[in-house]
Order: sequence, then C-alpha cells, then structure tokens
Amino acid sequence: MSTLHLGQTSQGPEADLCPVCQGRRWVRLEVPLGDPRFGTVIPCACQEKPLEEQRLTRLQRFSNLGVLTRVTFQSLSPSGRDADPQAQNSYREAYQAASEYAQEPHEWLLFTGPVGSGKTHLLAAIINRCLELGSPAMYISVPDLLDHLRSTYAPNTDTSYDQLFDHVRNVPLLALDDLGAQSSTPWAQEKLYQLLNHRFNRQLPTVVALNVPLSHLEEQLRARLEDKRMVLAKALGEHTAYLQQGGSRLEAEVLRAKTFEGFDARGNGGDSEDSKKLGLALEAAQDYARNPSGWLVFVGKPGCGKTHLAAAILNYRMKQGYQVSFKFVPDLLDHLRATFSPQSPITYDQLFEEVRSAPLLALDDLGAQSTTWAEEKLYQIIVYRQETRLPTIVTMRGDIENLPNKAMQSRLLDSSIVHVIPISSPSYRDRAARPATAQPGAPSHRDAPDGRQRRKG
Repeated sequence: MSTLHLGQTSQGPEADLCPVCQGRRWVRLEVPLGDPRFGTVIPCACQEKPLEEQRLTRLQRFSNLGVLTRVTFQSLSPSGRDADPQAQNSYREAYQAASEYAQEPHEWLLFTGPVGSGKTHLLAAIINRCLELGSPAMYISVPDLLDHLRSTYAPNTDTSYDQLFDHVRNVPLLALDDLGAQSSTPWAQEKLYQLLNHRFNRQLPTVVALNVPLSHLEEQLRARLEDKRMVLAKALGEHTAYLQQGGSRLEAEVLRAKTFEGFDARGNGGDSEDSKKLGLALEAAQDYARNPSGWLVFVGKPGCGKTHLAAAILNYRMKQGYQVSFKFVPDLLDHLRATFSPQSPITYDQLFEEVRSAPLLALDDLGAQSTTWAEEKLYQIIVYRQETRLPTIVTMRGDIENLPNKAMQSRLLDSSIVHVIPISSPSYRDRAARPATAQPGAPSHRDAPDGRQRRKG
C-alpha cells in the first residue's frame, strides 16, 4: 500500500516541508478506485512523533502522577539509596519484580517496608513504564483518594462520587500508595474494602505500597493482601526500626556524611560558568553556616551538590552545639502519614510541630511531593517558618516557577527573606566526567566555613 500527498502548503520555507505531505500533515491512501478505503486520509509519517508525544501527555494526565512523571526505572538505582547491604539486596529484588511487572502487569504486586525505603518511586516507575507502552494506568495515595471521594459529596463538585469510584475501581492498572496511612474510620474501611475486593475478584492488575506492617490492617483488607495465589509481596525492610527513630536512615546517613571538607568544589566537568556558580554556592553555604539568617534555596539538577551543601551547613552548626533538623521531603511526608497509625510512637501534631519549629531546618528535594495533601502540609510549614523568621535551607531539582502551588512559589520568591542559589554543574554521580585536576579559580573543597585552609589529615 502506498500513500498520495494531498498537495503543497504555503506555510514555511519549502526546504523545511515534509517531502511526502508537503507540510499538509495528512496523506491520502493510494488504493484502487473500487477499494472501500479510496479517499481515506491518514496522518503522514512525519506526524508520528508529535502524535506519540500527545498520546503520552494525555496518558500522564490520566495517571495522576504529577511530578512523579520523572521517576523511571532508568532514573532509579537498582540497589536503592541505603548503604546497608541487606537493604540493598531487598531493594534489588523489589526493583527486579517491579521492572518485570511493568512489562506485562498481571495480578497484584505488594511492596512493604518503612517510610523512605523506595516504595513510592517503584510504584511511579511502574506506572511510567506502562504509559510508555501505551497502557492507561493511575497512581494515587490512599489518603488523597479518600479525600477526593469525600469531596464529591459537595454540591458544587464537577465529578460525582459514582464516576470517580467507578473510574478507580476499573482502571486497567491501579497503583495505590500509602495504604495504612489513612484515618481508620468505618467509612474509609468500607470504601477501601469495596475497591480492593472489586479489583481482586476481577483480577485487575493492582500495585500496592503498604505504609504500616501488614498485621496492622483490618482483617478484610489483610486477607486479600495475604493471598499468595494472587499477590506477589516484596519487603523493603522492617517498619519498627524506622518508626522508633522518628526519621529515616537515609536522613541520618546524609547528615553524618556530608561536610564542607568532603565537598569537591571542582565540579564534574562543567564549563567556567558552571564552576563559578558552584564556587558562589559553596561560599554562600559557608557564610550561612557561620550565621544562619533568612532562607537559602539551592536550585539545580540532581547530583549537582545541593544536598551536600545543605547537609554540610547543618553538620557545621551541629558541631557548634546547635540543634538542627534535616528532612528529605518525600520521607517527611511519609512520616507524617505514618503518625495516623494507632501503632505510631509519635502523634501527627508532635512530628509536625517538631519540623515546623526546628531552630534550623533543611528541606531536601522540595517539589518531589505529588499530592494536594502534601502541598498543603508543606505550605503550612513554609508559611510558619517565614512568618517567624526561622532559618531554613531548601533544595529543589527544578525552577521555583515550576512548582504547581502558586502560593508556595510566591513564598520562595520573596527576596526579602529568600536567597536563591542556582547550581548548573553536571552531576557528581557521573564519575566518568570527573576532571583530574581542579579548575583554575575554583575554591578548594577543604575551605572551612571560617575561611581558613584545613590541613590534610
């Protein structure tokens, strides 16, 4: 079968036109006169990429992933972020199971483990892979789902309860995050059981991330998730050890390991402008460490040194005897949700107030949140700390203007209290690009916050 172009258009230089459709974007099938397809027009081959991009965009809107659209199997480490070898082995098994499941979703996949162990990112990677393959899929956290269902009872809502619930019950692939973090009311238990029971009986592919130990779920929900004939379960560690710490091991490791002495101010193969920005970022961090005042916001690509500088500031202050708090934003939100569990050793109000009122706080990876509930809680923290002038450090992967919450944007762009530090250096994680020697003019990574040169050893 061949195609016949519909004619030439006058738009744009002729040299830039597609030689097949001459810029019309559509072609007519070249078939015999008696063929029923005679006269049919179809998109030209030059439109395949734009149409594919449009299709993916529509699927991403349908998926409810938000900022998690950037989380793919390629962007995740197959061994996870935990330094513990046992945790790495558990994550590798879960990563492999998630990767295989995403290629051909079937039955159910359950991830258990403490907050910060990587469950949410595995869910997002599965959904994103399905979208790439052209399969509709949806991600939603259980607390948000229940909030959305409650909101449908309002008289001015655009979506009815039946429409939303039916959509979630029958979506081809559903990823339910933070099961167990919801307020355990009879209404919530009933809705969750109706949802899971419907998908279980119809064997609809479903991925679940559990926020609490399986034994803490209601008996009806637990019975479904414990059915090994239908559910493949992967554990990413134990819950109790993490909850008793009041924070994740990731946060503790980052805060302990990142110092000014260990910061490589040479960058990782960037140009002179990159090196200059990195040097200014280091100087700003050292100045702030000596006298924390106002807000410091580091903006840049993953791996460019933002988290290292934020943690180094806290490390320096900690050694001076001051109280500090480092919070990886996705973990913080997981901890806040976990406090709703009856088994949580700390209440929601206790944890929220601890973060909100910390004498010096670093919020790492702001913008990684994906729910309206998360945005609301973070905005409350930001407003309180700005109004009370509490020193705060923020790291972000993207531009402040790209935050979906306009009110949060406005707060972070308030130049009267916020100093934004852009970093454009290549990722330190790409070791192949690491320069052999320091670049001329780049500050030494052994400069202490007081400006003195530290001796080796």
